[in-house]
Amino acid sequence: MPRSRCPRPALPVLRWLPRYSRAWLPLDLLAGLAVGLTAVPQALAYAELAGLPLQYGLYSSFMGCFVYCLLGTAKDVTLGPTAIMSLLVSSYTFHQPGYAVLLAFLSGCIQLAMGLLRLGLLLDFISCPVIKGFTSAASITISFNQVKNILGLQEIPRQFFLQVYETLRRIGETRAGDAVLGLSCLAALAGLRAMKSRLPQAAPTEPLAVRISYLIVWITATARNALVVLFAGLVAYSFQVLGSQPFRLTGSIPQGLPAFQPPRFSLAAPNGTVPFHSMVQDMGVGLAVVPLMGLLETVAIAKAFASQNGYRIDPDQELLALGVANVLGSFVSSFPITGSFGRTAVNAQSGVCTPAGGLVTGALVLLSLAYLTSLFYYIPKAALAAVIISAVVPMFDAGIFRTLWRVKRLDLVPLCVTFLLCFWEVQYGIVAGVLVSGVLLLYSIARPPIKVSEGSVLLVQLGSSLHFPAVEHLRDTVCSRALAGPRSPSAPVCRLGRIPAFPQLGGGRAQGSGAGGQQGRAPHQHCREHRAHPVRPVWAERPVPLQ
Repeated sequence: MPRSRCPRPALPVLRWLPRYSRAWLPLDLLAGLAVGLTAVPQALAYAELAGLPLQYGLYSSFMGCFVYCLLGTAKDVTLGPTAIMSLLVSSYTFHQPGYAVLLAFLSGCIQLAMGLLRLGLLLDFISCPVIKGFTSAASITISFNQVKNILGLQEIPRQFFLQVYETLRRIGETRAGDAVLGLSCLAALAGLRAMKSRLPQAAPTEPLAVRISYLIVWITATARNALVVLFAGLVAYSFQVLGSQPFRLTGSIPQGLPAFQPPRFSLAAPNGTVPFHSMVQDMGVGLAVVPLMGLLETVAIAKAFASQNGYRIDPDQELLALGVANVLGSFVSSFPITGSFGRTAVNAQSGVCTPAGGLVTGALVLLSLAYLTSLFYYIPKAALAAVIISAVVPMFDAGIFRTLWRVKRLDLVPLCVTFLLCFWEVQYGIVAGVLVSGVLLLYSIARPPIKVSEGSVLLVQLGSSLHFPAVEHLRDTVCSRALAGPRSPSAPVCRLGRIPAFPQLGGGRAQGSGAGGQQGRAPHQHCREHRAHPVRPVWAERPVPLQ
């Protein structure tokens, strides 16, 4: 009697927890600590980018770690605030925490519904050129958004073109202290990043001193954000003790953990109360853009690292994990979160073995909220701006323009449309790019490649599946080429290569039904109308490959 196969546990944590090895514990602890040292300064910086009080960055950085440990299927992925998501939050929440928390809740509900209905396939319709155009434009807009903090300028508008104009107009008001510190932090971050990328791997056979030196250098380069922010804070504190302060500081951050409570579905306003439906109308298309971009970013990162490290993920389960993380995160005042490529890379390079590393990261963020917020007062805004710029500059992909020019120039159209319109408004760029990609996709369906060869018979070969929008085009092509040939007493023969989506014909009758049967009969019926030069289609029994 064959052995029955045991079903896989519904909860992903039950797939790896029962076989957890003691040897994995040090690696998970080290990885969680390394990610935590990166997550805390980035959380403060991304809250600044989103236009929210800095504590909301920390509020958004721990719930995703705990939820993904239970529900995630990729050992490397870490959830939390990111530069892309912070830019979208800034665009749709009007710098109001109430809107941001409600957006997290509604986005999580949408993501959860998509996961339960297995609608992850919708993400496949957002093409690579659209994604690359959006991320490249976001890299530029986010970086320039932080130039004002590097230069110490205030009251600079957030719209990109006005921001460029005002920054250049007021560049003479630059604060020397902020500029020197900001540029120094940028140089230090770039140097540590380059040092890590060129750091050779220490072999186990190397002497102990060499391996310890390698570990020290690796930890320094990995925790570069925390070290640079710490150094800048010490410099600012030293000036404060001396009685002068040349930097713009972060200021006070409330100490303690956030209250666990549902998001507010209405907000108090000076002229009354903003009801729920008005808040939803105010966020508008953001209720579609934010959850879709969050899902896209998380699934893309999970697939990339799963392929790199030799394991498989469940995309629908990833949607569920992200949806639950955003819904529960909204109960602790989180704004929308997603997978972070930078922190996931740190996690993977640290040798993490299971999602349990997220528990250490989440605990470190909670400790920072409980005990360290008073120290964040002295962090200069120029240092946080340097952290953001260092994180988003690698997102600009200049190579994609050269690649598409060589491979498929038509894909440059959605890429450039998305890239240029995102400088105006993010939502316009994404929507326009998706629409242009959809038009190009529909055009390729309606006008499939057709190769016509003339000889004793007229051979028509289709380069792709035949769908109903292409019937008229195929019929016109067959008949125009048949009627253009020299007249012959015998009817010319039109031989059509059979392809998977085309109905099989046998004995002169169409075997397909519905739209397929209509497609199979259409060329014959149309050509039969031209009685002066009749055409008899003969359907190949085997596929005819295109030469």
